Amino acid sequence: MGKRKLLEIKDLTVKFFTEDGTVNAVERVSFDIEKEETLGVVGESGCGKSVTALSVMRLLPSPPAKITSGKILFEGEDLLSKSEAEMRRIRGNLISMVFQEPMTSLNPVFTIGHQISEAIVLHQKLSKKEARERAIEMLRLVGIPNPEKRYWEYPHQLSGGMRQRVMIAMALSCSPKLLIADEPTTALDVTIQAQILDLIERLKEKVGMSVLMITHDLGVIAEMAKRVVVMYAGQVVEESPCEDIFENPLHPYTAGLLKSIPKLEGKKSRLHVIEGNVPNPLNFPSGCRFHPRCFEAKKICGEKMPSLVEVEGNRKVRCFMRGSFPEEVLAIERAGRN
Repeated sequence: MGKRKLLEIKDLTVKFFTEDGTVNAVERVSFDIEKEETLGVVGESGCGKSVTALSVMRLLPSPPAKITSGKILFEGEDLLSKSEAEMRRIRGNLISMVFQEPMTSLNPVFTIGHQISEAIVLHQKLSKKEARERAIEMLRLVGIPNPEKRYWEYPHQLSGGMRQRVMIAMALSCSPKLLIADEPTTALDVTIQAQILDLIERLKEKVGMSVLMITHDLGVIAEMAKRVVVMYAGQVVEESPCEDIFENPLHPYTAGLLKSIPKLEGKKSRLHVIEGNVPNPLNFPSGCRFHPRCFEAKKICGEKMPSLVEVEGNRKVRCFMRGSFPEEVLAIERAGRN
């Protein structure tokens, strides 16, 4: 019997209704996370990673955003059916999120201690003194030196790495079951990045939580994740165990991302570049959304949208060249050759 799913996202579709038109930010996205698992979600900017995460937290601005279909099940309960009061009890308590840029996520007019204590008082029902002690303990846990002093300091008095540690301390202060880390190492130097990733991994083991790691950096995915979901233009194009995706990527987009990573060993050559640009979400191309940039594209790829299909080894791929060909697709391809 497998582990019970902690989070299940089923056919999630999110649209932004703007003056310029309807933006299809996320379309029929499905994946799940098991208890105590780290799942990586990777893709270029604008592919829908953060929108998916904010949908889980129910933090999308409405309007213009609207979740038009799908379910988000957390421990079997649909978060999309929860009231705002119920979501406030879940956010920061059962599900926490570390945002990309800590300087814009932390309130500049309150001390970091006040901001951490506020969540503890709200969710843990502790006194202000107990909350302060808990906040100082969390600052110490995430490796901030002299936490009793830092408790009274403001965000601008800390470095970028320290602010990110404060965000992690705040997110973990109530021992959540799920941590959503949205580009947690963006704009940090490589040394601090390694420390932050190591910190998240150690705290994951200590608290026994699951982690949804959102990033564009495949190096982060290789270090942290058990499974990987690759997104492109608002859709999941590949899902695979981490080792398999590095050894044998199925989708041409995933293969292009891996070829773009510089290598230290072997013969030096120009880095691979995926030709073309990410499509405008106001006007996605017909058929497969990656086909205008794909070196393997066939006639059928521009005419029909491939489904996300399961292949061997617990893998999924959205590609006619790699997945299973439906009979009607084969008929269209044969007709095109005649």
